[in-house]
Order: sequence, then C-alpha cells, then structure tokens
Amino acid sequence: MIDRDYLTRARPGVLAELRADPSALTMFLARGRALLAEGGDGPRLELRPAATVAESATLIYLGRVTEGDLEGRPVLVAILDADEADAVSTDADRWGDLRAIATELEPLDSGLFTQALAIANWHSTHGFSPRTGEPTEPGLGGWVRHPSGQHDEESGTHIFPRTDPAVIVGIIDDEDRLLLGANARWGGDRYSVLAGFVEPGESFEAAVVREMYEEAGLRVANPTYLGSQPWPFPASIMIGFEARLAPDSVRVPVPDGVEIIDLRWFTREELSDGVRTIGIPPRASIARAIIERWFGAPLDAP
Repeated sequence: MIDRDYLTRARPGVLAELRADPSALTMFLARGRALLAEGGDGPRLELRPAATVAESATLIYLGRVTEGDLEGRPVLVAILDADEADAVSTDADRWGDLRAIATELEPLDSGLFTQALAIANWHSTHGFSPRTGEPTEPGLGGWVRHPSGQHDEESGTHIFPRTDPAVIVGIIDDEDRLLLGANARWGGDRYSVLAGFVEPGESFEAAVVREMYEEAGLRVANPTYLGSQPWPFPASIMIGFEARLAPDSVRVPVPDGVEIIDLRWFTREELSDGVRTIGIPPRASIARAIIERWFGAPLDAP
C-alpha cells in the first residue's frame, strides 16, 4: 500500500526535491476534508502533480506507493487554508469527510486520507513548543517540528507527532447480551460500545477494567484483544477488546451521567435489522466491527 519511507524524510531539502519530481503526486486537505476527483463510480482522492501545489501550502511527505498503477510514486499532502482551498475548488461536494466516505474509498485512498488527517491535526496544535513556548516549524518532511529558524539537528529539540491510545470494548454478560451506551454528545438516540483513553503507565488490559467501571459501574474480566483502528479525530488509535462481565460484578449498569447518559443490555433479537429502534456506529468504525462480531453477521444500518 504505502511505504512511509522514513529514510527519505531525513534528506535535506526533501520537500523541494519532491516538488520538482515529475512522478510525485499530492492530495489536498482543508478544514479536515480531502479533495475528491470528479466523476467515477465512487469517491476517490484527487491526486495532482506536486509541482502544481501553491508555494504557500504546507507540504508533508506521506510515503511511496508499493503496488498498483501508482507503484513507486511518492505522495504528499498539501494542507491548505481557506483561501488556498477555494483556489483549488469551491465545490463543497468535492471535499470529502473521512467518516462519511471511508467505506467507499479504495484501500490506498482510505489509508492516505487517514494518515494525512492525523498528521495535519497534529501540526495544527503544535505551532508552539510545549517545552519552551517558542514558535515551531516542520522538519523531516513534515514528521517533526522544531524551533523556527533552526535545523532540527542543531536545536536538539524534537517535537514528534503523538497518538493517543483508547480502548474500545464490547462487554458481554452471562446471558450473552451486549452492553451498549448512549453518549451525551449523541443526544441519546445512538448507542455504541464503550471506550476510554489509556492513562500514563497503564496497560491496555488495565485500561479496559478501569474504564468500564468508571463509565458503567461494572467489573469485567478476561479482556481479549480484537484489533485496532487509527482514528484521527483528532489523534487517536482505537484498541478493540471484548470482555466478560466478572462473576462478582453487579448486573445492572450505571451510566456515569456525564459522558454516558444511558446503558442497556441488548440481545441479538433486539439488535436485528427488523426490530432495531436505535442508531448504531457507522460501518467504517471499529465499534461497528465489535458489535457485528458479537452479533455474528453484518447489520444493514449505514
């Protein structure tokens, strides 16, 4: 798919080099949305020669394509401000939201969009050093920031991108029911499995136990790892687990009342397509994958 090609990032002047490379392609990102190509049977990223990108745009080297028609070609992302984005396209329908179109994109486009959005979100919040308060600028092809006016090798101050791990958990009781909760931000009409951030010095499994007690008042046991999903909203990775209600736990979940406003145990019948009355997570999310794994089949909801 994409070789992130970290060795190339270290070459002095690599972005100018890639801008001059006729094989280099660039995707465009503005306001958290990516520019989509016109026409076709489904959404796909618009990729243009790097040399056509405005000099004022922030460029980041994403890597080199490893297969398919674009094999071997380097790809960058241009992060645009509002005026630069309008100069590229004023058609709002051509700027795609990752959460809305992820399942429709080809794997290469989905991976590039996710990577680009995550690194762009990090740059947007690190214009100043958290250590010294000094203004910072990108280095290493966009994968580090350092004090303005200094080469990162000279400054000794490297600010690297961060990813915040969060566990997301399907809890199953002794009746084989799945626990779903309604988040306050959703208005109470959409339900999902529970999630929470991993704290410093904490294992993923310990975070599962702690977070489920904090959000639902339940003790869980035997956390089993299911998989992970990068979630660049703004800078997370979701680590999926399934866990069983502990034998010594209370059976009635209690929402924390702040983040979670309702909690319910669901049978498979209650979540089946014909009788379901609640919204569930979109197909592009690991939350949906955890629910469908327990359910035993895909669900028809979008």
